[in-house]
Amino acid sequence: MPITLISLVLASCSFAPDHVTPAPPVAPRFPGANPDGATIATIGWQEFFRDPELQRLIGLTLTNNRDIRVAAARVLEARGAWQIQGASLYPQIDGNVSASRGRTLFNLPGNSATPIDVRSIGVQASAAWEIDFWGRLRNLRDAARWQYLASEEARRGVATQLIAQVANGYLLEREYEERAALARGTIATREESLRIVRRRYEVGSGTKLDMTQAQALLGQARAALQALQQDQEVNRNALTLLVGQPITLSPAERRFAQITTYLQLPPGLPSDLLINRPDILAAERQLRAANANIGAARAAFFPNIALTAGAGIASTDLGDLFSGPTTVWSFTPSLTLPIFNAGRLAANLDVAEARKVLAVAEYERAIQIAFRDVSDALARRRQLSLQIETTRGVLDALTERARLATLRFDNGRSTYLEVLDAQRDLFETQQLLVQLRRAEVASGVALYAAVGGGFAPQPVFDSTAPSNGRTPGP
Repeated sequence: MPITLISLVLASCSFAPDHVTPAPPVAPRFPGANPDGATIATIGWQEFFRDPELQRLIGLTLTNNRDIRVAAARVLEARGAWQIQGASLYPQIDGNVSASRGRTLFNLPGNSATPIDVRSIGVQASAAWEIDFWGRLRNLRDAARWQYLASEEARRGVATQLIAQVANGYLLEREYEERAALARGTIATREESLRIVRRRYEVGSGTKLDMTQAQALLGQARAALQALQQDQEVNRNALTLLVGQPITLSPAERRFAQITTYLQLPPGLPSDLLINRPDILAAERQLRAANANIGAARAAFFPNIALTAGAGIASTDLGDLFSGPTTVWSFTPSLTLPIFNAGRLAANLDVAEARKVLAVAEYERAIQIAFRDVSDALARRRQLSLQIETTRGVLDALTERARLATLRFDNGRSTYLEVLDAQRDLFETQQLLVQLRRAEVASGVALYAAVGGGFAPQPVFDSTAPSNGRTPGP
């Protein structure tokens, strides 16, 4: 009977438990969200991130980042393990060429021991095949396949997180640029104010206290700029590490105030996470692998059926190897039944079942973490929008306050301390508004990553062949 036909006949025998996906331990919808069936998880990163500079950085990251290379190597490792397990389902055929020469002693009746030279030359092919009657090998192969598919999702998860990290680093870079520009403008204004106050002090119409306060105000702005430049360099180093090579960034074309009015970002329903989020898909495939390992552990209790055969030619002389009746052959079926193993097989089954319980818990925890991530991103977006509106109103009031304080000081109706407080509060609020606007854009990035956006998920049944052109297992 052909091997493939035998495999099909025996394929129905398996002790692996049926896969049952646990119910999601989360609410049916995200808090504060208006589910309309849409989700941004299906949008590719090239479409979601429209900034050409950011697209360039993400592309370089996906090519050069060492974390993604490590994840890709683990995928290749898991793919090879799948192929190794699949090969066990087929007969193993080996060829053997042997030659030996030796001397032995024979005692013949009535004669002394006579030395005889013995020579043999043989060519043989042998085959060994374990018949997978109980599905042990198939379950081991399936477990390796699910591990491979889980590693694919892990690689996608690494790529998604890297995209989010690069986007956040890029947004921080733009935030520092915008805040530094504000600081430089403030420094220029305060330098002019110090010049005026110093001149007034020199001509006797101002006090030394006013001049020292103006100097302190200018020094604070310069110190703020220096701190921003330090943070910007640190962030640039972090971006370089993520990208995996030295980077150069062109100046931003737009401020955050011009890019915060983007389209709505619907998160979809929690059930969408089950088919889009990489860590959930990886956990689900680990659960399937655990089921397959249980089937293999159960099958180990049953007899092992193996066939071994060999055929070849042998001779005492090389010249006679291919002539005469030199054919040799053997056929050895065997059945091995475990009788006593000190509880090893039972313990192995207990381990496999415990790992399934662990896989179920990790799957449910992955869903809960994903639900929390999406809920946090939605909450940040709602609150940041309100904070921006409030801070914008505060900034308008502080701008007017600074103008009036300067006017009162110029007319001699107040001290420079009032101007000092007004300008300090105005500068801090300007910086805060830029930070809030960056955080609002970053919350959209966090939501995009939380729902598993960036890449399409891998199919459950991988139809692609391994890199060497062979598909592991039937």
